[in-house]
Amino acid sequence: MSTRSNRLPFDLHALEAFLGVCDSRSMALAAKKLSLTQPAVSQAVADLESRMGVKLFDRGVRPLALTPAGEIMRQRASALLSEARQIATVIRHTARGRLALVRVGLVDSLSRALTGPVASFLANHADHVSVQSGLTAAHAGALLTRNLDLFIGVDDMSDVEGFDRHELITEPYILLLPSRAKIPRSVADLASCAERLPFIRYSARSKTGIDIERYLRRLNIDFPQGLEFDTPFGVTDMVARGKGFAISTPICIAEAALENRDLRAAPLPGPSLKRTLTLVSRRFELGTLPRELTKACKSSLDTTTLPALRTSLPWLSGELQV
Repeated sequence: MSTRSNRLPFDLHALEAFLGVCDSRSMALAAKKLSLTQPAVSQAVADLESRMGVKLFDRGVRPLALTPAGEIMRQRASALLSEARQIATVIRHTARGRLALVRVGLVDSLSRALTGPVASFLANHADHVSVQSGLTAAHAGALLTRNLDLFIGVDDMSDVEGFDRHELITEPYILLLPSRAKIPRSVADLASCAERLPFIRYSARSKTGIDIERYLRRLNIDFPQGLEFDTPFGVTDMVARGKGFAISTPICIAEAALENRDLRAAPLPGPSLKRTLTLVSRRFELGTLPRELTKACKSSLDTTTLPALRTSLPWLSGELQV
């Protein structure tokens, strides 16, 4: 492969001019905002289109409109320039042993357990810490687009290269029922539960919901549609109110903080089903911080969340280990 073919198809100044035109929808206005001449901006955009081999703007309309390729370029260029502008600040902070910014995604089933420990740990390593709770799928997408630096969730992104993975804990899925409900002892009993109580689901937008639905399909169980929730609190609260039963996990139950409500937990009567909570970060970018944060999270879980679960669910104590 020739040296020329390895060259990047753009430089940062060209991307800046391109984004200026995207914002202004005008070469002249972009030139004014960037303190450049209009011919310079026009030439930068033309060179960018020539190198990319595509048209980025539809010049047949006024104001200028982005082509589909141009819209993709705008999204990627914006993220790239944002990263470039932070380089000097990041280097200065790193030189004095601190990071300028760390953005973390935290799956909502660990929000109560780990928001405080994660934020406290990172506050000792960065000037600006952003902790965002929500669904793992959204956090994985944000990590890929560089809108997050790491996340803790139920998807280790094992099919994507360039990431480091540190396991926090593996926990089993269990049955969650109203306190007076009969515990199913077989797969057949589980399948017939819906004749007495509705099945309350985790949303299919969540990895937990997807895993549970796959598990039920393997057992040839098709519960009718009814209530579903993104959050552990929604699922657990509805079970506590006697509105149905669910498949959940010990940590999800702890997240809901409804220990004193009318709830009953039991093993799944069929094959075991487990999930692993993992910290995922981009390789080589944060040094030893992801590994150290994983240790801090494990320590916090082992001293705060897990002891209460081992006491309330003694039949699971051997499986709740970090």
